[in-house]
Amino acid sequence: MRILSGIQPSGGLHLGNYLGMMKRMIEYQERGTLFCFLVNFHALTTVTDAGELRRNTLEAAADFLALGLDPEKSIFWVQSDVPEVTELTWYLSNHTPIGLLERCHSYKDKVARGISANHGLFAYPVLMAADILLYQANVVPVGKDQKQHVEVARDIAIKFNNAYGEIFTLPEPEVEPELATVPGTDGQKMSKSYDNTIEIFADEKSLKRKVMNIVTDSTPLEEAKDPDTCTVFALYRLFASPEQTAEMRDKYLRGGYGYGHAKKDLYELLLEFFRPHRDERARLLADSSHLRDVLRKGAEKARAEAEITMKTVREAVGVIY
Repeated sequence: MRILSGIQPSGGLHLGNYLGMMKRMIEYQERGTLFCFLVNFHALTTVTDAGELRRNTLEAAADFLALGLDPEKSIFWVQSDVPEVTELTWYLSNHTPIGLLERCHSYKDKVARGISANHGLFAYPVLMAADILLYQANVVPVGKDQKQHVEVARDIAIKFNNAYGEIFTLPEPEVEPELATVPGTDGQKMSKSYDNTIEIFADEKSLKRKVMNIVTDSTPLEEAKDPDTCTVFALYRLFASPEQTAEMRDKYLRGGYGYGHAKKDLYELLLEFFRPHRDERARLLADSSHLRDVLRKGAEKARAEAEITMKTVREAVGVIY
């Protein structure tokens, strides 16, 4: 089984990234052939500073490796290091109906939030389809908001296969319902676009500030509270043990336990949860040549796989003569 997923290096990776993608990718290393990559071409839809993108890319690579991704057990690379993906994007674009792209929720949502409508943002799903189909992925673990893009990739693959024969594997999206939406500090889906994230490796001061700014209701300290409608509790239970979760739930229901107490407990839990990985991340970032070497070797493996698909595609469409 081939499993593929990517993440944008468009800023500090946050708890939603970890739970929705990174943690699952690390676990998938034991289930099949894992293709995991940093989608810096996709990041260009929002990041226009070259230095920022370079820095974010190396930091995201360090994050993955520090959290347990093993480049010997997986194929780990940067999207732009495999140029075949942009070639395939063009071939797929000629089999992608405009109406299919116009129905994509992500595009409409981003435009509604004030992000400039341009071709890159509109055609994002075609590049994502190329990412998936190039490596003949069977399974694509995604968040709830990206499920439609995997379905678009399937639709494009079907149209291409109908035109040229059975060339592409039809991918299946995999969404874990309980982690479909990780709440941000304002209760909405955690996303850089909403400026409501809690970064995985934020320093202690920044982490505390983010946690203490989580929006809660005005229920007085002494009164009982509903844990199932509280963002603080929703985040706490994602990282706590069953025993810790049960204990916090009981405190909510008994009363006398304020949101300030809950936020302090969440802050301490997050600080401790990621503590073992902080030193490793710092070590990796201090040796950028090693990081680049890991990514270069991963790109060589990814490109070898990509060329197998592209040879078939080029012959099918007739650009080899």
